[in-house]
Amino acid sequence: AERPPSVEEEEPPDDFICPITTEIMSDPVVAADGQSYERSAIERWLSTKSTSPLTSAELESKGLFPNHSLRRMIRLWQEQR
Repeated sequence: AERPPSVEEEEPPDDFICPITTEIMSDPVVAADGQSYERSAIERWLSTKSTSPLTSAELESKGLFPNHSLRRMIRLWQEQR
């Protein structure tokens, strides 16, 4: 019989993963496309581009805003492991 995965083996929710780095975010920010990214990854992206990494659509602005609620959820999930 298969046993359920232990907490340590549990995959992180997709929303915790940066679409650029494919790793769990530690400093998530929201870009103009409404998507959350790891701050350092999207800053690197925006240093040479003005488009969304996901849709390739032109971004209305290069402003980045901290996603405090997502950061809290990620930290809680990590603490429970």
